[in-house]
Amino acid sequence: MIAALDHVQLAAPPGSEEALRAFYAKALGMTEIRKPPALAVRGGCWFAAGSVQLHLGIEDESAFRPARKAHPGIRVTGIEAYARRLAAHGARVDWDDGLPGHRRFYAEDPVGNRLEFLEPTG
Repeated sequence: MIAALDHVQLAAPPGSEEALRAFYAKALGMTEIRKPPALAVRGGCWFAAGSVQLHLGIEDESAFRPARKAHPGIRVTGIEAYARRLAAHGARVDWDDGLPGHRRFYAEDPVGNRLEFLEPTG
């Protein structure tokens, strides 16, 4: 039986780690977690917020394509303030009212991966 979702991995091009750190740690407020040494040699970076983990793995530049449809859905509290926080860090915030019972918006990370942020209403 499935017990939990351990992490979500997104791809990133070589050399994008500093931009990813600025976005995921500073804009999103996540904490960078240390990759195991055997995996650290591959590049990329991992982040966590509570039990939520996002892993950014490096993919060869010729093969890299950002996830534009597939995306992690990240539940937040105080979604209006969170959207302002991301916008203040230069992220474009696209609100979407298509999910009943939720406020939500989409944003992209620095390499173009789509991220969904949502908060249940009432």
